[in-house]
Amino acid sequence: MFSSRKAVLLLVAGLFAVTCAVARAADAGHFGYGTPATPAQIAGWDIDVRGEDGMGLPEGKGTVERGADVYAEQCAACHGTFGEGEGRFPKLVGGVGTLRDERPEPTVGSYWPFAPTLWDYINRAMPMPSPHTLSADDVYALTAYILHLNDLVPDAFVADRKSLPDVKMRNRNNFIWTDPRPDTMAKPCMNACVDAAGVRISSTAEGKSLTPRTTGPLDTMQPR
Repeated sequence: MFSSRKAVLLLVAGLFAVTCAVARAADAGHFGYGTPATPAQIAGWDIDVRGEDGMGLPEGKGTVERGADVYAEQCAACHGTFGEGEGRFPKLVGGVGTLRDERPEPTVGSYWPFAPTLWDYINRAMPMPSPHTLSADDVYALTAYILHLNDLVPDAFVADRKSLPDVKMRNRNNFIWTDPRPDTMAKPCMNACVDAAGVRISSTAEGKSLTPRTTGPLDTMQPR
């Protein structure tokens, strides 16, 4: 039989545990679970690179020559031997002067605005079967090689955190970085608002056969 004394003891123990948990949560500045992220854990997620000035690019470097080897091994099967694209995979080279055509070809050479974000995209998403597995040096080398294929850098170019922001991409000045449209969001009404009681419905769809009725399944839908 469960005695009232045992019940009181269990209640006190439970309250004590809750109090301790709340105290720990208050002291730690969170809800009492989890642990603060370590610098190594944060570094694993903090991989974004800013386009215009390359902020976020890591240490490392890569040459055009090394990039050709990495490209042949990791990229050519999808993007073609010289960036021309294979099957439905996108082209990396060409398309210069086509962006206003009926069928534009947006490539690194014709459309991309900033060289540092090319490094960022390759680092995050490539190669497709195993993204984010290349070393920083190999990503720099690939970036240098793809820029070279598009005649944007010379043979001796070495890509690193200082040189990439200086590469002038062809379409850099054709992006709109601010929204020119006016702000049309309705402002909250605080006084002299429209009287909802004075609003009236002037027309409805009722009786106008705008929505057909069905007599069977969707694939045999017929209006009456």
